[in-house]
Amino acid sequence: MSWNRTIILAGLFLLLSCKTNVFTGKKTLNFMSNSQLFPMAFAQYDDFLNQNNVVTGTSEAKMIEDVGNKIRIAAQRWLSALGEEAYLKDYKWEYNLVKDETVNAWCMPGGKIVFYTGILPICQGESGVAVVMGHEVAHALADHGAQRMSAAQVQALGAVGVAVGSQVAGANQQTQQILNQAYGLGSQLGGMLPFSRSHETEADKIGLYLSAIAGYDPYEAPELWKRMKAASGGQAPPEFLSTHPSNDSRIEFLNQLAPKAKEEAKKYGVTSFK
Repeated sequence: MSWNRTIILAGLFLLLSCKTNVFTGKKTLNFMSNSQLFPMAFAQYDDFLNQNNVVTGTSEAKMIEDVGNKIRIAAQRWLSALGEEAYLKDYKWEYNLVKDETVNAWCMPGGKIVFYTGILPICQGESGVAVVMGHEVAHALADHGAQRMSAAQVQALGAVGVAVGSQVAGANQQTQQILNQAYGLGSQLGGMLPFSRSHETEADKIGLYLSAIAGYDPYEAPELWKRMKAASGGQAPPEFLSTHPSNDSRIEFLNQLAPKAKEEAKKYGVTSFK
C-alpha cells in the first residue's frame, strides 16, 4: 500500500510540476523556479569569467554585445506580442567573449552569455553570430536548463524507485543490479538524449525566429551549419546516440523553416535582412 501511495504521490508531483512553454504552448516538466535557478546560474557565470580570459575592447567583443542586445530586443518584442511582457523581468543580460579555441557558445538561465573566440571563424561575421546567439538565447527563454535539471532529478528518483520496487518484489541482488543497469541505459537512450535533441530542435526554431525579428537573414542559419559540419570533419556519433540532431538533419530543418521565420519577422515590420 505504501509503495502504491508513493507512486501516486510521485505522479501528482510530476503533474503539478508541469509548466507551459509560452513559445510553443506545450506542457513541460519544470519544477525549478527562476528565483531558485537564476542566482545559482549568475554565481557560476561570475566564477567562469573570473577563471577565464575575457576579451574586452575589441571590435569582436563589441559585435557580440551589439548582436546580443538586438536579440534581447527581439525577444522582448515577441514576448510582448504573446502577452508575456513581464517574462524577462528577472533576466540580467550579459554578453562576453572569451579567448578559447573551443568551437562553442552558451547562454545560462537568466541571460548570461559567453561566446568563445574559436566559434567566430565559423560564424564569419555578424549574421552568423546572430544565428548562434539566437539559438543559445532560445535555450534560456524556453527554460531548457530548468527542464534538464528537473528531468535529471526525476531520473535519479526513478533509479531509486526501481531498486526499491525490485526489493519489494523479492528479486535477488543480481536481478536488482540488472534492473538498475537496464534503467540507466534505457533512460539515457530512450529519455535523456532524445529529450536533449528536442531541446536543440526547439532552440533552432525559436532562435531562427529571434534572429529574423532582429533583422538577420534566416537563410544564414543552414549556411552556418554547413560550415559547422565542414569544421567537424564529419566526426559525429550516430544521431540516435547524440544529444544534438545530425548536421544534415539540422540543415534541412532550418532551410524549411527559413521562409516561415521571414513571415514571422514581417509581423514586426522587418522586411529586409542582413
